[in-house]
Amino acid sequence: MKEKLEAIKAAAVNAVKNAADEKQIEELRVAYLGKKGELTAILKQMGGLSPEERPKMGQLVNEAKSYVEGLVSKKREEIKQKATELKLKAETIDITMPAKKRETGKLHPLNTVLDDMIDIFQSMGFDVLDGPEVETDHYNFECLNVPADHPARDMQDTFYLGENLILRTQTSAAQIRTMETRKPPIRIICPGRVFRADEVDATHSPVFHQIEGLVVDKGITMCDLKGVLEQFAREIYGPDTEVKFRPSFFPFTEPSVEVDVTCSECGGKGCRVCKGSGWIEILGAGMVHPNVLRMCGIDPEVYSGFAFGIGLDRLTTTRYKISDIRLLFENDKRFLEQF
Repeated sequence: MKEKLEAIKAAAVNAVKNAADEKQIEELRVAYLGKKGELTAILKQMGGLSPEERPKMGQLVNEAKSYVEGLVSKKREEIKQKATELKLKAETIDITMPAKKRETGKLHPLNTVLDDMIDIFQSMGFDVLDGPEVETDHYNFECLNVPADHPARDMQDTFYLGENLILRTQTSAAQIRTMETRKPPIRIICPGRVFRADEVDATHSPVFHQIEGLVVDKGITMCDLKGVLEQFAREIYGPDTEVKFRPSFFPFTEPSVEVDVTCSECGGKGCRVCKGSGWIEILGAGMVHPNVLRMCGIDPEVYSGFAFGIGLDRLTTTRYKISDIRLLFENDKRFLEQF
């Protein structure tokens, strides 16, 4: 039995030394020291020994078990230490390596121009409001003095969602909602997306952006409108920019005007961009029609006002000399990184 014990001990020592991972170590512990392990089995065989031999043999077995347990524990710690070292080596950071460049987002040119415009009008005392993109016929047309047979209400221009629901064709609908809920004085701008059934080309898109402006108070005149728009144009295009009003027609303003500014490309001398005229159209405006004020519960005998609608997309393309409006919506990084 003593020789058998020595053989088991020697085999256990050799196996533990050659163990490669914690799983093997645990398997060896169970094989030699577990309830059914080989060293435990030796103890169970001691019943066949004489009373004199049992204590000596029991001591030898316990010493062998203690020795193997020590080897198993030591080997387990070695394996853990080695695994930790390998992990730390794999996770080592070389602080001398150049840093990886992280891409950062930038404002879209439309948002840059919009932020500038908001700053300009807020500095003149305008509030910034929003309105729903899905509008009713009432707010988008009727209250803006657009009769039922007006060409703008034809389905080729307007996206109809139902009998009385449309995608707004202009941010002017926000005027009506504001005048219905606020008492004069009113001074607001409303930026947002608008929708029209246009063919996509270099200057048109079925989805584009407008900024609606409205001022209503006692004694408001065309001079006030001209002053506001001149200040706005010079802030956007430069201090030497000239502004020209041309007579026009809009159902919701009377009188109505188209507003031109001197071409930023040639300074008014005439070029390809302005088609030789020296002027570029940027917006439509006018005095709020008395019928519009009346439908919103505002007495046109007491109050007057002006309104203007600015095409943000056109303003952006003229400011940055962009030749095709589609570039603003295609999300081409090569184009956007220029801004």
